[in-house]
Amino acid sequence: MSDPTEANGTAGAGGAARPAQPAGDGAGERRVRVVLVDDHRMFRTGVQAEIGQTAETGVEVVGEAADVDQAVTVITATRPEVVLLDVHLPGGGGVEVLRRCAPLMSDTERPVRFLALSVSDAAEDVIGVIRGGARGYVTKTITGTDLVNSVFRVQEGDAVFSPRLAGFVLDAFASTDAPPVDEDLDRLTQREREVLRLIARGYAYKEIAKQLYISVKTVESHVSAVLRKLQLSNRHELTRWATARRLV
Repeated sequence: MSDPTEANGTAGAGGAARPAQPAGDGAGERRVRVVLVDDHRMFRTGVQAEIGQTAETGVEVVGEAADVDQAVTVITATRPEVVLLDVHLPGGGGVEVLRRCAPLMSDTERPVRFLALSVSDAAEDVIGVIRGGARGYVTKTITGTDLVNSVFRVQEGDAVFSPRLAGFVLDAFASTDAPPVDEDLDRLTQREREVLRLIARGYAYKEIAKQLYISVKTVESHVSAVLRKLQLSNRHELTRWATARRLV
């Protein structure tokens, strides 16, 4: 779940996010500065432990964030080479982070590149973040070694995908036609989709309210709207519906 105290990134002197520094140490060793964006603190801690041993991996984790606003703040402050970005985040999701960081991605001298790292392998999630500007998409089943290699490849400008996900992107961009639209899902607003995913993950209304910085009453209103639009009767049916579409 989100942890607003992480908004300042990895603490240095005074507890602020570390300012951007040139990558590398001049000794010919690979170095890459990374920001972790994921709403689960335990997952961020695990990734940090797995890849953030800079002397061994060359990866320096310079900041962390748990929602969209935090992510934009930390990324802007630290200017990392690569951002590991979860797709489902409070505040609008990974696509919203990409939209708000578009100027940083287009910087020709020091571009910030994004690699999606998500539990989801849904085609709509993969295609959405790639259209948003991410350089790749890997799932959370990836090994630490492969993740480190993927980070460096993205830093160098390569596109990186977990094997089965590459087909989604090839299919989507090989045709001039837009990817198939799920008409039922398309009826939902972005906020309703966020609530839907959290309900399907088993969150209580109070937990969802805390995650999305809204009231419990507003959560209830969103759930009612989702059930009505999808013609479902309760949260159990909603969970089955979301699971069948790999939205969880």
